[in-house]
Amino acid sequence: SSFCRFVVRFAPREQMTKLNITELRSKKKTDLLQQLGELKKELSQLRVAQVTGGAASKLAKIREVRKSIHRVLLVIQQNQKMQLREYFKSKKYKPLDLRAKKTHELRRALTHKQQNLKTRKQTKRAVGFAQRKYAVKA
Repeated sequence: SSFCRFVVRFAPREQMTKLNITELRSKKKTDLLQQLGELKKELSQLRVAQVTGGAASKLAKIREVRKSIHRVLLVIQQNQKMQLREYFKSKKYKPLDLRAKKTHELRRALTHKQQNLKTRKQTKRAVGFAQRKYAVKA
């Protein structure tokens, strides 16, 4: 039996608005904010084109621009969080969102040091009635 095979070819997408996150991470905050403004402006222009019945290529570009805006915002937010983590690293108290999540039970559990502490009575008893050591003659 012979199979009929179809090859679907798509037109190449424009790569102008596609952003690489690794490149974004190396940029400064001012550059990122500037790029964000440009992308938002481009998105508003595309939305106008959508309402006025623009070309299909412009309508397809809306999704790509939205994703690019998200990437820029994500990098800005990650950088901000990283700086906050660095700032609060040596502090006694941290904001709730920077603390380790774990579980409620694990967060409330005693520390290793607290678990090994002994009362005064326990220490006296341990010293007074220490484990006896016997040597057995063969």
